[in-house]
Amino acid sequence: MAGRPAEVEVDEILVGVGRAPNVKGLGLEAAGVQFDAREGVKVNDRLQTTNRRIYAAGDVASAFQFTHTADAQARIVIQNALFLGRARTSALVVPWCTYTDPEVAHVGLRPEEAQTRGIKVRTFTQEFGEVDRAVLDGDGEGLAKVHVEEGTDRIVGATLVASHAGEMLSEITAAMVGKQGLRTIASAIHPYPTQSEVWKRLADQYQRTRLTPGVKKLFARWFAWTR
Repeated sequence: MAGRPAEVEVDEILVGVGRAPNVKGLGLEAAGVQFDAREGVKVNDRLQTTNRRIYAAGDVASAFQFTHTADAQARIVIQNALFLGRARTSALVVPWCTYTDPEVAHVGLRPEEAQTRGIKVRTFTQEFGEVDRAVLDGDGEGLAKVHVEEGTDRIVGATLVASHAGEMLSEITAAMVGKQGLRTIASAIHPYPTQSEVWKRLADQYQRTRLTPGVKKLFARWFAWTR
């Protein structure tokens, strides 16, 4: 390399050129709906366009161009347009998954994103090489990370690298939607052996942080008194 010509043999070449919103011929200008050729239809947090009687959802009006996000936004439109709802897209907890091998899945904020919002986080990491089922399945090279707000068990984000990361991420997504933290996950029994036990191990890591020197002294006094 270093400026010299080189050859690399591969089986396939994947070219990702991106996507652009298809809004031509819809008569949006006549309807008073503002749009951008690159970003698509402009909507507010309730998915109303600049014509308040017209709503837009999905890839044409979202930075999250996922099928599952389009479905969630369609439900918001139904609530707001037909039933005078006040549902907002900013309230959505959006997971995503890249279907490589292994898969890479994520939900919520990354530490640097949390920092820009003034949220201090603590990250717990668990290697799949220490999860029995993953070792049995030959998937020991993956890992899971959970980011919680410093001093609490509130989950602000999680990243998972595993063969079935997309399938396994929903437990954390559901916990975030239900405003449940790592304490709840720690108290839930996970079947053994399963790869989803990785979340239990991460929750147990958090639980151990609660055993501060002061708490240890209290335990020592308690056990000495009850001996």
